[in-house]
Amino acid sequence: MSIQVNQLLDVKGLNCPMPIVKAKQKMDTLKSGEILEVQATDPGSSADFKGWAKQTGHILLEENQLNNNGQTVYQFILQHK
Repeated sequence: MSIQVNQLLDVKGLNCPMPIVKAKQKMDTLKSGEILEVQATDPGSSADFKGWAKQTGHILLEENQLNNNGQTVYQFILQHK
């Protein structure tokens, strides 16, 4: 089963707190149940997104580490509460 993503947010190259700030802005445009995929390069983003999801009530469905031409990309699949 694959997850149907409604919006993709590319925050690669941005450092804390900008990935979360941008994700909040994008999430505010989504409806309940819609899915946001975030791609980040900040190694601290894993802890940030886990904490943010818990604090806001949004659901972190998946977290993956992808290799993009030798660069680690952190992928987060979040569902709007």
